Amino acid sequence: MKFTLKKSKILDALSKIQGIANRKTKDAITSCVLIKALENGLKFYVTDYETGFIGFYPADVESEGAILVNAKKLFEIVKDFPIEDILVNEVENYWIEIGSNNIQYHLVGMEPSNFPEIPEIEEMPFIEIEAKHFKKMVDKTSPIASPPEDRREHIIGVCLETFQKDNENWIKIISTDGNRLAIVEFPCTNEAGLTLGRSILIKKKGFNELSKIITPEGNVSIGILDNKLFMKQQQETVSVQMLTGNFPDYAMLIDKENAKQIVVNRQLFIMTLRRMSIFSTEEYKGIIFNFSDDKIVVSSTNPELGESREEMFVECPFDHIEIAFNPRYFIESLSAIEDEKVILNITNDQRPCLIEGETDKSYLCLIMPMKI
Repeated sequence: MKFTLKKSKILDALSKIQGIANRKTKDAITSCVLIKALENGLKFYVTDYETGFIGFYPADVESEGAILVNAKKLFEIVKDFPIEDILVNEVENYWIEIGSNNIQYHLVGMEPSNFPEIPEIEEMPFIEIEAKHFKKMVDKTSPIASPPEDRREHIIGVCLETFQKDNENWIKIISTDGNRLAIVEFPCTNEAGLTLGRSILIKKKGFNELSKIITPEGNVSIGILDNKLFMKQQQETVSVQMLTGNFPDYAMLIDKENAKQIVVNRQLFIMTLRRMSIFSTEEYKGIIFNFSDDKIVVSSTNPELGESREEMFVECPFDHIEIAFNPRYFIESLSAIEDEKVILNITNDQRPCLIEGETDKSYLCLIMPMKI
């Protein structure tokens, strides 16, 4: 097998697959990329057994074949290679020769036939959504990670739902870690890829990789086959393992009927929270919010480091209420909102705070209070 690849066309693809190939597993073969040299180009395959990636890229193929090499080392070689055209040649015993003349690498490979099978799709029903918007949806829910010790499926998974609103088809993503919950939704074109009204759970760690793979231009197609979610864009396809559980009913938690609304400047609030987080540690992670009729007083106390206090003058429809929250949750949710002003929906010190944009209602984050 022998081919010449273009650095500018392959480097981005090798960068995309690092999050899948470099995940810790018991099988060293999952750290590799399978490259099939075909008549008209190269096909890349990567998997960690739960998330799979297949991509096709043009290349000058002199002789067809397949190689299986370490994905990280190949990426590092290509990234720092000083010229555009890179010659790759398979020699004996699965060794791969990369480069020519004054630059040459010899990279040890593995038996290509040992690589696990990744499902390939040709025709199946898909949902279509603008790539830039779907990427934002993933980015806005991905900060909500799974606690390492928690194996509940609605915690290690992210929920996708399809529904109709105002005679349009919509797709919704919901993610939770037990302390907060984020919901983001956007219109889509549904050609029966996901049944309207249906919700599914997808492995969170694989789903979050989609953001690194999506190119913001054009559309992405999303579909379901057997027990996997497929996302396709141009010549690249990602498959992510689905889970069998159900996402809990969260409707009662996002009830704003009895909540009082506080409008704050998003960026100023973020800066206040960052300053008040300076003394936060794993043991003392909460800060206290005191809401009164004309201001919010945010304070932080850490017996080992010190204490801080800051006032924000805003209209608060409260005589007085004191609540503790994790400031990191607020900062991450505020960073996901694009409006200049945000609304804090506060009911009491036992109910969650609901955060949303003043005008853009496509994103909503629920944060549970902490014990004072």
